[in-house]
Amino acid sequence: MNTFSPFNGKTRLGILGGGQLGRMLLTEVNKLNVEVSILDPDPHAPCSVFEGSFVQGDFKDFDTVMAFAENVDIITIEIENVNIEALRELKKKGKKVYPDPEILAIVKDKGIQKQFYLDNNIPTAKFELVSADKAPENLPFSFPFVQKTRTGGYDGRGVQIIRTEADLANFWDGDTLLEEMVPFEKEIAVIVSRGHDGEVKTFPSVEMEFHPTANLVEFLVSPSSLTQELKDKASAIAEKIAASFNLVGIMAVEMFLTKTGEILVNEVAPRPHNSGHQTIEGNVTSQYAQLFRTLMELPLGDTSLRGASVMVNLLGADGHDGVVSYSGLDEVLAMPGTYVHLYGKRNTRSFRKMGHITICDDDIEVAVKRAKKVKEIIKAVSI
Repeated sequence: MNTFSPFNGKTRLGILGGGQLGRMLLTEVNKLNVEVSILDPDPHAPCSVFEGSFVQGDFKDFDTVMAFAENVDIITIEIENVNIEALRELKKKGKKVYPDPEILAIVKDKGIQKQFYLDNNIPTAKFELVSADKAPENLPFSFPFVQKTRTGGYDGRGVQIIRTEADLANFWDGDTLLEEMVPFEKEIAVIVSRGHDGEVKTFPSVEMEFHPTANLVEFLVSPSSLTQELKDKASAIAEKIAASFNLVGIMAVEMFLTKTGEILVNEVAPRPHNSGHQTIEGNVTSQYAQLFRTLMELPLGDTSLRGASVMVNLLGADGHDGVVSYSGLDEVLAMPGTYVHLYGKRNTRSFRKMGHITICDDDIEVAVKRAKKVKEIIKAVSI
């Protein structure tokens, strides 16, 4: 039997990024009394309320990250856009860095990420990498197709659909990824966890519905309506990806179920993810608790469902910009099986992620119906 002490000077945790993902991770960290520090450039970041743990600083700056990590033993991230060279140097110095910096180097560049899938026989849509100051004369795909920035995109930014020749006028310059438009039936996700000893567990697959213009998840339904055969196939793909990366931690794997029954990988994120927020109430172990277990080299938790759950992203109302106010909050909180998570962001703007609401029920149809009602009631508006 191993022993665990949060006071032995070997479990001090440093988190690069102080957004909502870090805030939800801290809930689990505090349960086991582990000392934690958070680095974020925004003095009003969601994690800034944790006085004594929050450090204002640029996680993209080499020297800042190196100085921050001096007093921690384990470093993790809640955002990919951090200084990888600093993490590589910290790993050389004997610090524990999860996910591994080389995983981040692959994932940060969508072009390298797609090539990784190809090299490891992981199913994904056809793609081409281009570097141009205008649309190439010989397009690799027929209309419509997808163009993605290779770096820097997030929350629906950095992705556009080129539907017609007229859209080529808006073609992005520089290094981008062109991808064949997949005629898909559903967008699904599986979160996979992998421990230091190679133990792997997946969370049950979920289905996602996206906002038509903001390209952000509006609804997430757990469990998915896939057949058991397809659920097993999606989990097997996620497990293969985790093994191919030699992952320690958790990874969200976003996939398409095509109209011909194929499952193709879209993108991955080696951190807590929007597609796993509902696990806080909907699963025996949440994605945040699972990540914390991997960081502390503790056994992986039970990922099974407590019941059906639907997650609604609470986005800033269109046309609102300023200090936030929430309308309909009292009505939503009065609804049974409904859990509201506000992220602590002071200012709202159009389609900004301000929180999420999880609706739990034994009957998935009841949960979906209630979730649609919640979306109509609660709004994040400016004062």
